[in-house]
Order: sequence, then C-alpha cells, then structure tokens
Amino acid sequence: MEPEKTEERIVEPDAMFEKLESKIKSGNISMNIDRIRAAYECAKKAHASQKRRDGSPYVSHSVATAEIILEQGMDEDSVIAALLHDVIEDTELTYEDVKKQFGAPVAGIVEGVTKLTRVQYTSHEEEQAENLRKMLIAMAKDIRVIIIKIADRLHNMRTLEFQTEEKQLIKSAETMEIYAPIAHRLGMQKMKWELEDLALLYLDRVGYQEITETLGRRMETLSGFMDKVEKQIQNRMDEEGVKATVYGRIKHIYSIYRKMYAQQLDISGIFDLCAFRVIVDNIPDCYNALGMIHDMYKPMPGRFKDYISTPKPNGYQSVHTTVIGTEGIPFEVQIRTWEMHHTAEYGVAAHWKYKTGDQGVKGGDEEKFAWVRRLLETQQETDAQDFVHSLKIDMFSDEVFVFTPGGDVINLPAGATPIDFAYAIHSGVGNSMVGALVNGRIVTFSHILKNGDIVEVRTSKSAPGPSRDWLTLAKSGATRTKIKQWFKREKREENIQRGREMFEAELRRGGIAPAEILDEEVLQNILKKFSVPSLEDLYAAIGYGGQTATRAANRAKDELQKIKKTERKTVLDRINEAAERRTLKPPKAVHGVLVEGLDNCLIRFSRCCSPVPGDEIIGFITRGAGVSIHRTGCVNYQKQRVSPGTEGRWINVSWAENTTDLYMATLNILAKERGGLIMDVATVLNSLNAKVRELNARDLGNDQSTAIVTLEVRNMDELRAIINKLGMIRGVIEVKRGGN
Repeated sequence: MEPEKTEERIVEPDAMFEKLESKIKSGNISMNIDRIRAAYECAKKAHASQKRRDGSPYVSHSVATAEIILEQGMDEDSVIAALLHDVIEDTELTYEDVKKQFGAPVAGIVEGVTKLTRVQYTSHEEEQAENLRKMLIAMAKDIRVIIIKIADRLHNMRTLEFQTEEKQLIKSAETMEIYAPIAHRLGMQKMKWELEDLALLYLDRVGYQEITETLGRRMETLSGFMDKVEKQIQNRMDEEGVKATVYGRIKHIYSIYRKMYAQQLDISGIFDLCAFRVIVDNIPDCYNALGMIHDMYKPMPGRFKDYISTPKPNGYQSVHTTVIGTEGIPFEVQIRTWEMHHTAEYGVAAHWKYKTGDQGVKGGDEEKFAWVRRLLETQQETDAQDFVHSLKIDMFSDEVFVFTPGGDVINLPAGATPIDFAYAIHSGVGNSMVGALVNGRIVTFSHILKNGDIVEVRTSKSAPGPSRDWLTLAKSGATRTKIKQWFKREKREENIQRGREMFEAELRRGGIAPAEILDEEVLQNILKKFSVPSLEDLYAAIGYGGQTATRAANRAKDELQKIKKTERKTVLDRINEAAERRTLKPPKAVHGVLVEGLDNCLIRFSRCCSPVPGDEIIGFITRGAGVSIHRTGCVNYQKQRVSPGTEGRWINVSWAENTTDLYMATLNILAKERGGLIMDVATVLNSLNAKVRELNARDLGNDQSTAIVTLEVRNMDELRAIINKLGMIRGVIEVKRGGN
C-alpha cells in the first residue's frame, strides 16, 4: 500500500497556505495571522525560482512543514520559522534579513536548522556522528530547531517517491536510524510512527505490502472485534462511575513488522494486532480502570508495566497491560490521563512553555532534558564510530529501571551491568568500586541487570580503579566515557606507550613503516583529522580507548595514498621554479607573509605552533598544498629540518610590513581551582576586545584547573598584552602559548 496522496501535494502553495490559515482561525489559536502571512510571502519570494523533484514550487514544502508544526501544537515563532526554514541555506536571504523582519528568536531557529545540513565529511561514520552532535547541540539550545527538522524530514518522506531509488534507500535508512528514534526520545509518538512506516515502505517494499494487504483483508474482522471490546470496556467504566474515553487502534505497520522479524512469525501468527486506550481524568482512576480491565479479562503474566509511577525518560506515562479476551485473542490496553495522553502524542511540544512567551521550560522539566546534556558530555571523549554506536544505545534503546538501596530509581540502557549502575551514581563510585550486590546477593561485574533489581555497590578508598575489561562489560556509552577519562587522567605515560605499540603494529600490518607518517605534511593531516595537537596525544588517545589503532592506521594509509595521487611536481621542480621566479620580480605578500622566490603561492599556517607577526618563521614546501609556515622554535621544525627527504624543502619566509590580517593563536592558562575563574577570564578578554573563537576549561585535580583560549590577534604585541592581562587574574599560575 503506497503512501496516501496528501492534499498539499496536488494544490498550489497559495491554496495550501489558505488551508493553514484556516486551521489557525478555526482552531481559535492565538497567533498573529499578518505576521505568519508575511513569513509565507517572504519564503515564496525567496524560493520563487526553485522547484521540487515533483515539479511543484519549492515553497509548497515550507508550507507543508509549517502545517505539521501547527498540528504539533507549537507556537507562532515555530510556525514562522518552519515557513522560513530553508531560506538561509537555499536562497540569498541571510540571518540578518530574517532577524530584521521576524526577530532574533525566529532567525536563531532558522539558522539552527540550516547548520544541521552545512558540512562536508570524509566518511559515513563522521557524517552520522556530526549530524547527531549538531542535533544534540540544537536541542540543548532550542528544542524547536530539532522539532522543525523532524517535521521537515516527515514531509520529505511523504514525497520520497519522486527521488531516485538510491536516495530513497539512503534517506529511509537515515530516518529509521536517526530521526524516528529522536522523535521517540522527544515523546512525539505520532510523528515517530509515521516516519517508521514511510521508511519501511522503501527499505522492505515486499514486507510492507504483505502487512498492508493482510490488514486490508482482515480489517472487517478486526474492526468488529475492536467495536465489541470498546463497548464492553466503555459500559463497565460507565457502570462504575468512571468518566473515560475508550478507543481501539490497529498497531502501526512497522510495529507489526518488527514483531514478525523478532519472533520469526508471519502476520497470521500475531494475535495482538489491536491496542486499546482508556483515557480518564486523574491518576486514581487510572488504577481503578486497571482493576476493572483485569476483572473483565484474564491478564497475561509479565505483561504489566507501570510507566506512571516510573515514567520513561522522554516523559511518557501510562499503565500498560496485556489481557486475553473472551475469543482467546490477546490485546494490549493503555490507561492514562488526558495530560499524559497529550504528552504521549506530542511529546516535548505538549509541555514546552513557548506558548506563553516564556523562554524556557516548565518547573521540573529541566531534568526531562538532562539526557541531552549528558549525551553531549559523552561525545567529547569518543571517535565518530564509537559515538554513533554509544548514542544508539544510550538514546534509542529500551530502558531498564533499577533501584538504589535507598529506593531511588536509576534508568539504564537494557543490558546494563553493575558497572553502568555505579557510574550512573557518580564517577567516583565507579572508579572505587570493588564489588556489587543485586537483591542482596553478590554478583559479578558482568551480571545483566533486570527491571526492579535493587543494586548496591561496594567501594574502597584503596581500589585500584577501573579495569580495561570494564570497557567491554559496560553497556552505556556514558559509562565507557567516564572509564576512558580515568585512564586518560591517571595513566597518561602508560597510555602513550601502549598506544604507540598498538598504532605501529597496525601500521606494519598495513605495510607502512612507522617512519613514513613522520613526514610533516602527513603527520599534520592525521593529527588534524583526529583533532589532537601532537603524536603523543594520538598515542595516548589510542592507549586509553578514545581512538582505535585500526582507524588511526587506516587514516594514515589514506593520507599517504592521497599525497601520492595529488603530487603534480617533484620537489626538484618546485625548487627550480622558485629559483627562476626569484630573479623575475619581487614577491607579493599572501596573508602577510613573503615567500622567497615565490609569488601568490598558497600559504598555510601550521597548527602545531600557530605563528603570528613578530615570531621568527620558516616555510616548508608541501606536496600540492603550498607552503606551511612554522615558528623557528617549533619542535616539529627542529626535528624535521634534518630528516631524510626534506632537503631543499625548507624555504626562507618573512612577515610583510603593516599586515592587516588576523592570525589564530592558542593560550593555555594554568590556575588554582576556584569558582568564577572562567567568568573572570571571559571578562578580561572582553575588556581587551579580544576576538575569541573558543574557550574551554576543565579541572586537573590537585586543586588546579586549566583553560584553553583560541583567539585571533594581529601581532605579537597584541598577544603579549593579552597574556599579561590574563596573568594578573587571581589564582592564575601561568599563561603560555599552545603548540610547540
């Protein structure tokens, strides 16, 4: 059964917008129609020359996305941002244009949606990881960004039939792996179900068609069964004086498909195709209704779940029970209040407080989205592949609820062990754990926890710390990150030695001599790919598990092959060319640097030492990537200037007079640990009008903290002034330049 032809796909954008406008008016929704119409006219004009794959005007997609957002009960700014969500990315309009006409909140949302798509990647794993990271960051800043992105994807899935078969498969897999689970994590079940069903249509057309055709043949029987059960339950509620709304539904297609796959059944072997909802006014009536259902039908053992007393992490609350009807057919009943029902249908959109104009969430909602913050913290210590794997477990898997001895509920991913439990309590508890008890009995660290277990952790001040084996026993990505952090902090020298051995062994296995990657260009590209400043840091990351030796070695091999493919001239050709040009005309500065004998050549400032005007500098002729500029005191320069194969590639360079460019520099600040340190650093930088690009800080232990500032300066004089001012901050021990 193909997806239904939706009305918005067969009408003009103006008619679609009139329908949207009508929904707002007929629903008595408090929105400024003139402002929304202005957004539509703006999007229509901006996208005027653009068409979709089906030939319809591009703005029709914008209106369809806005209608989905309206159906989710979102606010006026969200509807406007949905109408404009592609203008910054796909038209000449800018952030400032949108801000000027519709305000900063709308412009911020549109820019946030745009940033989720503007990036180039070197691998599928990196693309997927970076998309997930960006979505988490977007959620942390303004949840409306990700809701609009999901609505955008939903309409694209509804119109996916006009794409190529390859695009259909790629988009459907991405929807199933990323967008549907995020909708689930936000509690937006209606959108999640439709995304899953649409994705399944393209991922397994035969399976999809088999289910829909079978449901079509059995619909009359199923409808009769649902009508009968609905009346039985409704009559009992009325007799007992419980005000309730009862209705049945057929489970969505992907839910049936997943059950067929998991239990190796064909659809004829699945009896509980129907589910019923009983919606009441208050929580006591939920449990009253449950008692009546169990009195009317026989409950199936082990199929009762109370998500009211223990809500799911996405805020979902209901009581679930599976019972067997008089015909011997099992069916599920979900019992909830109206407030729970709205949360279950619309998730975060049901309780976000933008409708009142307040920028934030309702009291107590902060913890509902603490998982976003925790996932952002987790990703900082993992590579792309590990992050995607961990995220799918922590964010998208089923949960298990266990208890502390004091009765507190701890939520963990299914399959979690006592190690996960200990680190969920606190990193210090996990690092000092020496044993665990589950329900009063001693268990191994590999013991799989089950719902309702009472877990107690035994700790010792003399504990040796986590074992590397724990990395394989832990289920949660957050747990593995905390274990890796301990190894990173406590065992650096051991990590470097272990990582070097693992990396060099992988290189040799791939037919590469370790000395080959010491080439300045190859090494810098590898370090850049892994976002580490030095080879020792890469060794350490491999040693503690932040990176894998196999991936690092494969990246090194790729870089070597890339250089061989792109090399157009020999080193001798470049030297001769430089000598010839040296006699023809004076060199011209590029980025404030004069290169002896070369004019208008590509200049690249080495990240290992980040030179700025005022530094003594030297140039290195790279293969196909211009001249790399180093400080003469750079450790890499000192090592490489006498290395075999670099003869004649070092070239004299100098700073031009009166340079106006800005140059990147990094400062490392070592200070005593105290509250307000980062605020003081930020205040000093602001008072100096410093152009700060990044500011990160972390505790080192031993009552010390470190802050790393990346900023742009014009010359050494400006940099020295900044260093002197930062050195005067209370508690600062040392300020020095980063790099070699």
